[in-house]
Amino acid sequence: MSMLELDKDTFEAEVLNAEGKVFVDFYGDGCVPCKALMPFVHECAEKYAANMKFCALNTTKARRLAIKQGIMGLPVLAIYEGGKQIASCVKDDATQENIENMIKANI
Repeated sequence: MSMLELDKDTFEAEVLNAEGKVFVDFYGDGCVPCKALMPFVHECAEKYAANMKFCALNTTKARRLAIKQGIMGLPVLAIYEGGKQIASCVKDDATQENIENMIKANI
């Protein structure tokens, strides 16, 4: 199962109103670190798919939604539960090691 690509119309249903935990990769078209992390994030999605739902949101196409979620810089990888962000790795902290540790801490 690969990652679910979100947009401004599906974010609320798939993330905020979802059962259990949801991992969201907030990325942008011009974000080089986002592109570099993407293969690793997809690996994690395969590895931990049984434990949480994995989604991605292109903030270039959903800027207002990203701002509403407090996303001011990229990359941002976050875990949501019960409609709230409960963990995140942002910008320089968004390393492969930190991302995987965040996932493991939340499964």
